[in-house]
Amino acid sequence: MAAGLLPALAQPPFGVLPGLLGYALLLALLDRAAPPLRSAFARGWLAGCGYFALSLWWLTEPFQVDAANQGWMAPFAVAAVTAGMALFWGVAALAYRLAAPKGVARVLVFAGAFAGAEWLRGHVLTGFPWDLPGETWRAGSPMSQGAALVGAYGLSWITIAISAALAVIAEGWRGRMSVAAAVLALAGLYGFGAQRLGGAPTTSASAPLIRVVQADVRQESKYDPALFASIVARYVSLTRRPAARVPAIVVWPEGAIPDALEDYLAPGTWTETDIAGALQPGQTLILGGYREGNTRTDPPVAYNSLAALRRGPQNLSLLGLYDKFRLVPFGEFIPFDALAGRLGIKTFVHVGDGFTPGPRPRPMAIPSLPAMQPLICYEALYPGFTREGARAAGFRPAWIVNISNDAWFGATSGPLQHLNIASYRAIEEGLPMVRATPTGVSAVIDAFGRPMATLPEGAFGVIDQPLPAALAPTPFSRFGGIPFAIMLAASLACALWPRRRA
Repeated sequence: MAAGLLPALAQPPFGVLPGLLGYALLLALLDRAAPPLRSAFARGWLAGCGYFALSLWWLTEPFQVDAANQGWMAPFAVAAVTAGMALFWGVAALAYRLAAPKGVARVLVFAGAFAGAEWLRGHVLTGFPWDLPGETWRAGSPMSQGAALVGAYGLSWITIAISAALAVIAEGWRGRMSVAAAVLALAGLYGFGAQRLGGAPTTSASAPLIRVVQADVRQESKYDPALFASIVARYVSLTRRPAARVPAIVVWPEGAIPDALEDYLAPGTWTETDIAGALQPGQTLILGGYREGNTRTDPPVAYNSLAALRRGPQNLSLLGLYDKFRLVPFGEFIPFDALAGRLGIKTFVHVGDGFTPGPRPRPMAIPSLPAMQPLICYEALYPGFTREGARAAGFRPAWIVNISNDAWFGATSGPLQHLNIASYRAIEEGLPMVRATPTGVSAVIDAFGRPMATLPEGAFGVIDQPLPAALAPTPFSRFGGIPFAIMLAASLACALWPRRRA
């Protein structure tokens, strides 16, 4: 358990980086695990329980929004998610014990087993790549810049290998050389990041001004019809707030207004009139909300969407629409829906028929403005979405917009972790990111993953910031997961080489 708790303490917002030595402790414990092999699985699973219990404790918060009906489920849900995520660590520990050779090369086998398990965690059943080991480093720091080369999964392999090397320091000169190599790799990673940050470009004077609106609307407030008008008024007043320079783009968060987009944006409604009146002609508004698709189907089709609107002479006109592709299991849809219905799970989780996923993310071209890549909420957890969208569309966006509803997390570590994780997508792609959340943390992030301006949890206000410049395509945006695949191949080679005669 301690071997998992330590690297979890290294993750933001704690930032206790010596906790990364928990990987060395885990390697040593697995080396000493007695037969049968299920002992190794059990140790890996227990370490995973420690890691995910501390990383994901904020999952109790969504159940407090409707505490009377769902509060009792919080400890069971966190325990189930923790135990489920820990299975990947158990499998990684078992794979390590099966494949690990004698000698110091087993450090790389250990890194390959656990980094590979983290990749699986990010893909199985839509995946949940929260707090990857490679995202331990504070986004925007020199150490985090390695993600521009190899992505978050590749940086996870490097981080685990460096951290675990101390476990072999007592194994003669080879052990000492392994630790020295790890120290050199750490220094090289830092040196590369420092050099990269030293060439940071300045924001162009002609860059459009972005206004990020954070109205500090708690999630439970959205379910009180008596508060609907005041919620609209909060967003309208912040959008209308005077500035020395008129923002070209105004960004509201996911689910800003608790109503269907087609209802409160319908021409002639008081809500559409107020929202349009808060904008000046030519301004663009980006906001998130749910919309109904085909209502004649059974069940009706609904989407979690991002809409881009422009204020015309009088009314709002729709410029673009993006439907969320990667939905939250048990939050926005129920896996194995038919079976869940028969077992009564749908009754407990109150998801109903859920949302329908949209097509895979692609950049959105907005007339007279830089093209953007929309990512809704936890889609920003997934490396490669922006790269894949650019390749499919045939053009690269100039920035990433991530609208999220972090109000579900409450005043916990969740929003701070989410900010750090999302910022890695900016580093990987070399693109600036704009994040809007209803309760924080909202931010404008440059292409190196550094926050240029933020609104903390619980703040009511706006960020007015010129859009930071994009960088040239990064190695990760060009090659994707190829470097990570090479790392896994190197780990496999270290496992197989001593068995070459057999």
